[in-house]
Amino acid sequence: KDVESAIAANGTSEAELKEALKEIEQEEAELRKSLTTMSFDKLNYNFGKLQEDTENKVSYTVTNSGNNPLIIEKVDVSCGCTTAKKPEKPIAPGKSDVIEVVFHPKPGQLGEQKKTVTVTANTDPKLVVLNFEAFVEKK
Repeated sequence: KDVESAIAANGTSEAELKEALKEIEQEEAELRKSLTTMSFDKLNYNFGKLQEDTENKVSYTVTNSGNNPLIIEKVDVSCGCTTAKKPEKPIAPGKSDVIEVVFHPKPGQLGEQKKTVTVTANTDPKLVVLNFEAFVEKK
C-alpha cells in the first residue's frame, strides 16, 4: 500500500499533499466570497404562433440578488436559429440588466419548437437555463 500511495502521489509526501489541499481550500474560500446570486423576471417564455423566417425577440431581466457584483460570463444558445446578447458590464447588487434573445426560425423549421439559453455567471449554482417555445407556421 505504501508503494501504491507513493506512486499515486507522484512521490509527494503526506505533509506536502496536506499543504497543497490547504491552499486549494483557501482558494475555494476566496472564490466563494466573490460569488453572488441572481434572479430572473421569468425562466420560461412562450411566443405562441410565429411564422418561419421571422425575427422574434424576448428579453429576460436579470437582477443581482446578492452582495457582490454579478458577472455574466457567457450565454449559450441551443440552436443556430437563436442568438443572445449578455450584459457586458458587471451588475451591481440590487441592480438589473437584460439578456436579449432573438429566435429566427429558418424556412422549413415548422411546428413546436423548444429552445434554451444557458447563462453562466459568478453564482452558485454557476448555470441557469432559460427556456422559450413557439409554434412555427409556414409563411
